[in-house]
Amino acid sequence: MQNRAGRGATTHTVWSMLLLTYHQTVNNVRKTHRNPVIALLLNIAQTLMMLAGFYVMMSVLNMKSGWLPGDFILYLLSGIFIFFTHVKAMGAVSGAMGPTSPMALHRPLNTLIVIAAAAISALYLQVLSLAVVLFMYHAIVTPVTIDNPVGAVAMLLLAWFTGVGVGMVFYALKVWFPNFSTMATNAYSRVNMIASGKMFLGNSLPAFALPLFLWNPLFHIIDQCRGFVFVNYVPRNSNWEYPLWVGVALLMIGFMGESYARRNASLSWGATR
Repeated sequence: MQNRAGRGATTHTVWSMLLLTYHQTVNNVRKTHRNPVIALLLNIAQTLMMLAGFYVMMSVLNMKSGWLPGDFILYLLSGIFIFFTHVKAMGAVSGAMGPTSPMALHRPLNTLIVIAAAAISALYLQVLSLAVVLFMYHAIVTPVTIDNPVGAVAMLLLAWFTGVGVGMVFYALKVWFPNFSTMATNAYSRVNMIASGKMFLGNSLPAFALPLFLWNPLFHIIDQCRGFVFVNYVPRNSNWEYPLWVGVALLMIGFMGESYARRNASLSWGATR
């Protein structure tokens, strides 16, 4: 009887956490706009604006011909969506409610639920935006052909996972150094506009330039994604194992830092700010 009661209590706790995560995810999706459809359209508009900007820039610089392996728009989208998925997951997690925020003090809500909801909501918006944009491009412009869709989706999830890992590190720092964490988050996003390598292929980089990009997990993910998207491109200067292990390491560091910060957080910290 005691075992049954224990299992029932555990099941109820898990179900309550999942329900809270769902409601918090819905709340995060509606942060951009009260109407979730408008929030999705705003996310799509941001993607299309970046796509148009890169298309014009690379056309003016005459970077469209020669080494591009196939559909130029699909080439740009493969980099832009991976970049946005990574950066927005990082931003959502690092900007989640801290352990001393008023909502986080109401049980059974806790920081784990808040972080999970922030990460899931970012992934939800990006996957839905990707599906809508690709469908529109496929139906209106030209049929979309992806050589290995499973591998491409895996790279999208890996970009999200590493973004969550980076966001967890900044989230743990936010309790101690809120201003520095905000500045570091913005700087990381700006640096990755170039360091992610979404504007060029990894195989096209000269040997002296490779060390400038090989440190970045996002560079590896984007280059590997293009290997899965295009049948005639085989990445030689990147791999998917490196970002996976970097993401795991960052996630563990972030959770340890968040756990320590949560145990030592004080409501009086913000009294003098």
